[in-house]
Amino acid sequence: MFRQNQVFIITAISLLVLVGCSNSEKSSTPQSSSAASPAAETTASPGKGNFKGLLSVVTNTKTAVAAGNFTKAKAEFGKFEGFWSQVEDGVKAKSSNSYKAIEDKADEIKSGLNTSSPNKQKLLAALDSLNKNITSVSKL
Repeated sequence: MFRQNQVFIITAISLLVLVGCSNSEKSSTPQSSSAASPAAETTASPGKGNFKGLLSVVTNTKTAVAAGNFTKAKAEFGKFEGFWSQVEDGVKAKSSNSYKAIEDKADEIKSGLNTSSPNKQKLLAALDSLNKNITSVSKL
């Protein structure tokens, strides 16, 4: 009886998860309404919203670095790849130079944040450069 209850509970949870995943797929389709939430903009199919997400990650990371909170900066920059993976193929197709510049700066920032004593000035300069690269490529 106890085993049967466990199976029932696991099955119910699995169904709820599947229904939830199905609903989120439907809600991530582009909406014609101008009242779409900012969160939906940053998770929609590759486009301007993903660049906004990238810029938000860079801004939040920069704020944390400026405050000397490298743990928070590392956590914030950890979100970069999620947004970047959604647009990087398009960036690479439009401008291989911009693609390489963004990849190089992202690697520089990631390794700078992973050192035992991060260099605040170098990180801020790299984040500024990354911000400029993303901003310019988002206009292509």
